[in-house]
Amino acid sequence: MVTQVILWIIEAYVVVLLLRAVLSWFPISSGSPLQPVERVLTQVTEPVLAPVRRVLPPMRVGGTAIDLSMIVVIIVLELVAKLV
Repeated sequence: MVTQVILWIIEAYVVVLLLRAVLSWFPISSGSPLQPVERVLTQVTEPVLAPVRRVLPPMRVGGTAIDLSMIVVIIVLELVAKLV
């Protein structure tokens, strides 16, 4: 029972991370109805992503940067889910 709850929480958090990633692909203006959603997703995910980003800063590729912190967190969460 407890194992199932932990697995559900991990998978739900992965979905939240993926939603944040997808929303980051689109510009969201200050009056957009998606702005509150983006704010909540950031508040929920940033406490986990920020420490990873400090250890693994975004990689510069040409004129842009690729943030690998989300990929690292998802991989770690999936590994933890396999071990539970």
